[in-house]
Amino acid sequence: MINKRLLVKALLSHNDENSFYDKKLKLNLSTKEGKAKFLKHVCALSNSNPNNNSYIVIGVEDKANAIVGVDFFDDSKIQNLINAYMENPPLVLYENIPFPHLPPGKVVGLVTIRPIQHITSLRKNIWKYYGGTVFYREGSISSPKNFEGKLINSNAKKVESIEKHAQNNISLTLDGVIDFIQSHHDDLTTNYKVFKETFVLCWSGIPKKIEHKTYYSRVDIELINEQVKLFYSNLDEVEIAYTEDAFTLTEYVRLGLNTEYKYYPLEEVKISFNENGSYAIDTKLLFEPPQLDKPTLLHLFNANNSLLEKLKKKSSFSLKEESDLFNLCSLYMLCALNHIPNALNYLEEAKAYLKEREEMLYQTYKDCQRILRKLKYN
Repeated sequence: MINKRLLVKALLSHNDENSFYDKKLKLNLSTKEGKAKFLKHVCALSNSNPNNNSYIVIGVEDKANAIVGVDFFDDSKIQNLINAYMENPPLVLYENIPFPHLPPGKVVGLVTIRPIQHITSLRKNIWKYYGGTVFYREGSISSPKNFEGKLINSNAKKVESIEKHAQNNISLTLDGVIDFIQSHHDDLTTNYKVFKETFVLCWSGIPKKIEHKTYYSRVDIELINEQVKLFYSNLDEVEIAYTEDAFTLTEYVRLGLNTEYKYYPLEEVKISFNENGSYAIDTKLLFEPPQLDKPTLLHLFNANNSLLEKLKKKSSFSLKEESDLFNLCSLYMLCALNHIPNALNYLEEAKAYLKEREEMLYQTYKDCQRILRKLKYN
């Protein structure tokens, strides 16, 4: 079993990107350009590594080779993007790898591209790249070839050696459990469970009982053996259940108008552990957008627009308006889900101005985009 934190360190010890891995400061899948560049690298790494895994490490400064981290990213539908734009798409896995020196919520993203014995190419046009284009790695560069090429196999032994040196052991597992417990505040309840005598899963959160059910907030879940963070949320309510074979979490989001709020189920994630030392993660979207009173929603939409104008002009806010700013993004999202025109445009317009203010306010924008992204890919 590979310890992914050790794997990231081993990859970064090869200071310059090469034909079996690439490193990025961040990943931007919200624009056509960002998607196209990501697809280009996946395509090139797949064609240049037909007999071994290849990798993209995200959250690393290029010149200094320093780990700075990125936000936790839980888009389990990233494979849908690969399948939509690629001919002979490889299996791609995105994992969040915690590092002790990073602040809460920050991780290193690790993209693993599984090998296939076929040429991968773009299926259709995206940004400035044309359908039918084949990419290869030439050193640290992903280069296009507008003709049918050949699979290149020169990294299998090198990658096998790197993965071998990143194997987990009992000492690393025990250290991981202790680190997890010690790194969380005293007000958080920490737990662990061993599955199939092999997998150690730790989780923490603040428990709250409602009608004979226990919910958790500020939830953090890690698979210790592989040093993979499976879930992180600072705000949402989460329900946790487990058996001897599986661990299931159901995430809820708080939405509403004025002072009337409800918790809506967003997504169920089930981690199933097998006797053969493997595991599978299945996600199921549960979210059904609330259908709200249209006249009330339109009234609040107009008030939201006025608030956004004051934000753009850097005007002063009353105490109530300061409080309303924290509902600005969720209200635009609810308007969009109830088919009010231009609501998403206003939400995107608010991004730059919210980013200039406190981090918690900007986090409300990121939380809404996360929900919208899940709905889009489903």
